Amino acid sequence: MNTSINSYVGIDVSKDSFDVCVLPEKKFFKLKQDVSGRRELVSHLPSPGDCLIAVEATGGYERLLVAELVDAGHHVAVVNPRQVRNFAKGVGILAKTDRIDASVLARFAHDVQPRCLGQTTEKQGQLEQLVVRRRQLVGLRTAEKNRMETVTAKPVRKSLQQTIDHLNKQIQRIDKEILALVESHDEWRDKTNLIQSVPGIGPVAGASLVAELPELGQLNRQQIASLVGVAPMNRDSGRFRGQRAISGGRTSLRNVLYMAALTARRYNPVIRAFADRLAAHGKKAKVILTACMRKLLVILNTMVKNNTQWNPQSN
Repeated sequence: MNTSINSYVGIDVSKDSFDVCVLPEKKFFKLKQDVSGRRELVSHLPSPGDCLIAVEATGGYERLLVAELVDAGHHVAVVNPRQVRNFAKGVGILAKTDRIDASVLARFAHDVQPRCLGQTTEKQGQLEQLVVRRRQLVGLRTAEKNRMETVTAKPVRKSLQQTIDHLNKQIQRIDKEILALVESHDEWRDKTNLIQSVPGIGPVAGASLVAELPELGQLNRQQIASLVGVAPMNRDSGRFRGQRAISGGRTSLRNVLYMAALTARRYNPVIRAFADRLAAHGKKAKVILTACMRKLLVILNTMVKNNTQWNPQSN
C-alpha cells in the first residue's frame, strides 16, 4: 500500500458526464464530459500523488480523462467493470446509480489498491487505438467471410466481396500506420525487434504487445501472467478440488497470445518441446495451449527485462 495516499477517488464515466466521489470526505459532484468539465475536475481533486483514482474501462469514453489525469501526475487505475460490480455485491451494495457507482469505485480504490497506469504519451495512445482499430476491421472481415459461405445470390456475394476487398485495403493501411509509428519510436522499435525474434511472434502480435502491455519486462512472471489473465486460478473448498482455469486479465492480449501460441506450438522448438511433455502426461489440448501461452508470455517478459534476443538454449 502506498503510504503517501490520503484520499481515494471514484469516477463513473459516461458519454456526456461523469460522477465523482472523494473519500474519506464523502464529497460528491457531477461534471460534463468535455474540456471544461475535465479542467474543473482537476481543480476539485487533492494534490497529485496524494490520491488514488479508480476509473472503469468504458469502451473509450474514459480515455481522454485518464490521459489528462495521468499527465497531471495523479495515480490512476483503469479497472475491470465486472470486478468492481462483484466487489459491490460482496460488500452488500446491490443498487446501481451513477452516484453509487462512483462511491463504489472510491471504496474499491481504498480496499483493493489496484495497479496504477504509467505515464502515457500521445504516441502510446495513437498506437493503442491503431491496434484496436485493426482488430475491429479483422472482426468485420471475418463476419463478412462467414456470410459469404451461406449465401448463393450473386448480387449478395458481389456485395460481400466488395466489402471484404475494402476491409483488406483498410487493414493494409492500418498495418502501414502501425509499422511507421513503431519505427518512429526508438524504445518501441527495439522492444518489437526483441519480441519478434521469438518464433511464433509476428508483426501484429509484436505491435499489440507493445501497445497494450507496456508493463512487459517490468513485472515478475507471476504478476505478468495474472495481469494478462493466463495464470490458472484455484477452485478448491474443503475436500473438493476444482478444475483450474484462467480468469480476468486483458482479453484482447489473450487472443493475441492464443494465435501466437498456435504458431509457436509448431515452429518454436522450446514451446513445441514443452507442449509435447504436457501431452505425454495426458494433459488436454486446451490446457496445453493455455500453458504454452503463459510460457510464451514469461519468455517475452524475461527477454524484455534483460534486453536479450531470443536464445532457445536459455529458455
